[in-house]
Amino acid sequence: MKFFTQPLYAWYRTTLQNSKYRWLIVLGSLFYLVSPFNLATDALPILGWIDDGVIATVLVTEVSQLLLAQLKTRKTKSANPETVSVS
Repeated sequence: MKFFTQPLYAWYRTTLQNSKYRWLIVLGSLFYLVSPFNLATDALPILGWIDDGVIATVLVTEVSQLLLAQLKTRKTKSANPETVSVS
């Protein structure tokens, strides 16, 4: 199973980090979560919940890491403002 899930997770993560496709992946993931058509439908109680839980967990984890990285770069930029020398 790891053979299938590892490349899928790597693709999801790299695509989410690409600013061109980021919001498309986020919206697609949210649509997948609310859509009645899933890989494992919610009619199969345990598998459907695990399926949605994994997608939600990966989405929240990756988006929070992106937001923390942006916050960190903003802090470093504000802590080290470029000094303008007056001549």
